[in-house]
Amino acid sequence: MLWQQVEVLETHVPGVSCLDKATLFGHIGKAWIGTRLRDSSWRIKSAKRLVFRIPEGSLMPGDSRVIAQRAPASAARRMTVALMTCATVFVAVFNLLSAASAQQSQGNWWESLQGFGAPNFSNTPAPVERAVVKADPLNDLRADDLPWRSDEMADQISRAIAVYEKIANKGGWPVIPGNRMMRPGDDDERVPILRRRLAATGDFPAKSSVSSDYAYDSVTEAAVVRFQERNGLRPTGRVDQQTLAALNMTAEERLQQLKTNYERVVELLRQPPDERYVLVNVAAYQLEAVDRFQVQQRHRVIVGREGRETPSLKANIKALNFFPYWKVPDSVAQLDVIPRLRKEPDYILKEQIRVISGDFNGPELDPASIDWNQAEASKIKFRQDPGPQNALGLVRIDMQNEHGVYMHDTPLKPLFQQRARPFSAGCVRVQDVFKLVEWLARYEPGWDQPGRVDAVLQQGQALDLTLSRPVPVYFAYITAWAEADGQVQFRPDIYKRDGRLSGQEVIDPEAPPPPSQGFAP
Repeated sequence: MLWQQVEVLETHVPGVSCLDKATLFGHIGKAWIGTRLRDSSWRIKSAKRLVFRIPEGSLMPGDSRVIAQRAPASAARRMTVALMTCATVFVAVFNLLSAASAQQSQGNWWESLQGFGAPNFSNTPAPVERAVVKADPLNDLRADDLPWRSDEMADQISRAIAVYEKIANKGGWPVIPGNRMMRPGDDDERVPILRRRLAATGDFPAKSSVSSDYAYDSVTEAAVVRFQERNGLRPTGRVDQQTLAALNMTAEERLQQLKTNYERVVELLRQPPDERYVLVNVAAYQLEAVDRFQVQQRHRVIVGREGRETPSLKANIKALNFFPYWKVPDSVAQLDVIPRLRKEPDYILKEQIRVISGDFNGPELDPASIDWNQAEASKIKFRQDPGPQNALGLVRIDMQNEHGVYMHDTPLKPLFQQRARPFSAGCVRVQDVFKLVEWLARYEPGWDQPGRVDAVLQQGQALDLTLSRPVPVYFAYITAWAEADGQVQFRPDIYKRDGRLSGQEVIDPEAPPPPSQGFAP
């Protein structure tokens, strides 16, 4: 109950945000629990750190702010001081709660306590409001023009492997204990360990001394942000569960991850060289268009979700389909469309999807005449009309392959603003896809002038452009690489293809909720 009260306290009392509840209860526990007299000085330090975090006005005159600074020589007296300091803490919290009652002007602050008020006879959990999340400025696209599929990239990964071998041979880096969050302004005994961990991989600046101070200062925060950006994590500057899991992956695990991805890059290089090609790095959620061994464009992409993974492959882009029909694959029809129609029969009309008998060339059926509880994807087909509601958007990039996947536009463009984007049924949705389409069609007769793609879109008529010079495309899975400046990049192993690595199951607690899983490709 006290934990919940402090949570309400932080919300309703101005100036109490400095009283971090995780630190509060951590220090109370450390100062209070234990009976051995030789531990009492440690408890006094914990209680002292806590007392200094309480706003001045919440302590009675002459309280333990002074007492906590004086550690008597006698072990018994040290125990007494520790217990007195903890008592002061609880009195201060009570005073703060009393102030909250006086300051609350609209409604009663205690009504937000869990379990307060009328009982819930419906057994339905009360709705929980998500905390407001600050905008996450995405900077997740690689900055230089060096392709992943290059000898230079292989050499850079090889140098990173040598660095991590040295780190592993020296015993690696320290493991950060516990699982509670660390935030700027916190006073946490794990901060010195965090600094040493960040220094081991160059995230903590070499010019700054790795002090034993417990304060989570701005230098430490900046180092955490650098680590998060290198690991494809939300750059909050806080050590949350996901960041802590990435920090605690061992040097041996990171070394093995680099070696695995070195082999993936080398395998790409074994393919005959291509003057122009497209490469999608599924694990990094981005695409690069390469011409004459330099990246000309990069695009964010949405890839397959769990159970609908985007495969690794090589194919050729042979055509561009403007205002396409979407012919729903049998697997999507059976697993997604038909089950939804059993619950929501009119959904098919809202999304302008037609039901076809037999194959896609058969007669159209009346959806109202179909018993969806008995329907089978092997006997009927689904085809969505072109238009802005179409799951493929306004253009499809045709690349025939054994997996039946392709690249396309999407009406769900806000999803590109999320940092992790495994939302599709296996196909790849491309941000700013019309710039990529313009690049792909550049050498086709009549398509060399800027604005041709826009003109086609303005006309609003279906058009299929067959490429006289097909463009190779690779779907790769690269979770670790190194940039020219020596910075080593890691990404979460979303499909568990790197082997059993620790720290891969933790979910970003501040990520927006995933979209409702429709049946878009």
